[in-house]
Amino acid sequence: MRKLWHAAVTALLAFDWPLLILLGVMAVLGLTVMQSAVGIDDPRFAEQYRNFIIAFFLMWGVALVPIAWVQRGAVVIYLVAVALLLGVEFFGETSKGATRWLNLGVVRIQPSESLKLAVPIMLAWYFQQRNKTQINLLDLLVSLLLLVIPFFLVVRQPDLGTALLIFVVGLCVIYFAGLPFRWFAPLVVLLVIGIALMLHYEETLCDPDFDWHILHSYQKHRVCTLFNPSLDPLGKGFHTIQSMIAVGSGGVYGKGFMQGTQAHLDFIPERSTDFIFAVYAEEFGLYGGIVLLVLYGLVILRGLVIAAYAHTQFSRLLAGAMAMMMAVYVFVNIGMVTGILPVVGVPLPFLSYGGTALMTLALTCGLLMAISREQPPEQDA
Repeated sequence: MRKLWHAAVTALLAFDWPLLILLGVMAVLGLTVMQSAVGIDDPRFAEQYRNFIIAFFLMWGVALVPIAWVQRGAVVIYLVAVALLLGVEFFGETSKGATRWLNLGVVRIQPSESLKLAVPIMLAWYFQQRNKTQINLLDLLVSLLLLVIPFFLVVRQPDLGTALLIFVVGLCVIYFAGLPFRWFAPLVVLLVIGIALMLHYEETLCDPDFDWHILHSYQKHRVCTLFNPSLDPLGKGFHTIQSMIAVGSGGVYGKGFMQGTQAHLDFIPERSTDFIFAVYAEEFGLYGGIVLLVLYGLVILRGLVIAAYAHTQFSRLLAGAMAMMMAVYVFVNIGMVTGILPVVGVPLPFLSYGGTALMTLALTCGLLMAISREQPPEQDA
């Protein structure tokens, strides 16, 4: 009986309760918005409810794993994830013009999702081995190589949205490891110059006969639609225009739960997945949007607090990367829905329908909880 009680206490202590409470609120809010987006009788609502239950136990299981085990297995995790990407390259299944899936016989997986965790785990392990407070040029080159290999493999699928997410989260790990901020200056300057040139030559770049070479045609159309959605209001610009109308029509207070016209009259495409924020903003308005952003901010802040109090460099870097990954998810999705970023197919955490992204978030939160309960390393006498 005593052993059973000890096991139960240990399992409960695996939770980081501030983070768990915030995630519980997000789950309730996510199911509420899903009910409005698809209806309570829609099979997707029941599936999302089931996904949340599975994600909870997956998160709990990962939280019970000692973070030292993750550190020891970092290289294997990374190599297996890259090997699966290579499997997609040679044996992947093509769907809707993209080769992103790998059929393993008993299950069909999307290996690019695993790199969202495998890359920061590997980079955190590398910098733990180097054990430096500030990285040098060699460290930067090695870490960029570890980051660029999966980045280009995912880009080739093509899945530019996931590739950019992996790249940004990897850069966050490198920055947290001690990369001087001034080293980012050339990248920022190039980015600003690139955006300015694209805006200046928008008419030429978006000409149907102009070939961008480095991007697929649909990616070119997404960027051009961002510049001017009215170029094809009933085609490629339809998603952006209708989502912006929904967000604007919600006003300050919103139209009320289940009262959104854009969503319930089927004007919002993909309203249960990538554009679910448009459904939320139309029904709950500006105040509701602020509440949602505050909740996301608290989850991300809790992740950063866990990173600040972590006992090893590996844990600090990994926790910081997990928090920043959720921040990038939120920024990209809401930016896409409100028309300030191109449509890239990034879901909104805990609100968008889908099992794969939710399981990735469950693993992310489980790792944060495992780091939160990590014990200080034993000191030599």
